[in-house]
Formats: sequence, structure tokens, C-alpha cells
Amino acid sequence: MSVWKRAGMAAIAVAALAVPAGAVVGTAGTAAAVGTTHTAAGGTVQGCPYGAVCIYPQNAGWNGGHPSLFYYSYGAHNLSNQVGTHRIYNNQSGGATMRTCTGYNGTGCQGYLSPGYYIDKDLTPINSITLQP
Repeated sequence: MSVWKRAGMAAIAVAALAVPAGAVVGTAGTAAAVGTTHTAAGGTVQGCPYGAVCIYPQNAGWNGGHPSLFYYSYGAHNLSNQVGTHRIYNNQSGGATMRTCTGYNGTGCQGYLSPGYYIDKDLTPINSITLQP
């Protein structure tokens, strides 16, 4: 079960793997908090520029609006030295999604994170992410 956070209020939603039109990234046995944050189209959110997927430092939540990693281009992006729980925020445009993957080069991917949503996820078993239109 994942905890959804919306504007400071918590609601509980059941999430297993991917929800076709949803914004759930996770695997069975991996607890992850998923939420949404809204801003005017084209705006920077918590330091994450419009059009990017941002990863924040370990156990830092929004880290005062200072992401540690930014990804703009579609395709696979390998991660290194990312362990523990990190917040990932999808601030892409046009419905572009993001996935976490256990393998390098975008293999073994799980779930989808839609634009305007974030997830707090243990990146220890994650070796890459993908961005797709």
C-alpha cells in the first residue's frame, strides 16, 4: 500500500505495480510514498525546472528546493552511487512519463510516474531511469 500526499493532506491508495493511467512507481515489497504537486504550466517546482525529472538527495525530501540530479532527454539514464530513499519528481511536459529500472540502460523497468507527481523511493536496487513521451 502506498501513501499519497496531496497539498499537505494524506490519503491511502492501493498500488501494486503500474496503474495504466496512474502515477505509481514501485515493486511488491518496496514501500514508496507517491504524491502530486501542482504549479502553473511551465513553472519550476521545488527547484526542478519545467521539462525535467529531478532526483533529490538521500532522505532529504524536497531538500529546500535543491535537486541533486536533473534529466531532460528521453531514453535511459544510468544512475551511480544512489542508495537509500530519494524523492523523484517528474516536471516534464506533454504527458511524458518516467520509470525506474533495476538494470542498466533502461532494463527491468517498473511502473510509471506521470508529470506533476513525485515518489519517495529506495534507489538502492535501481540502476537506471527512463524518460519517455
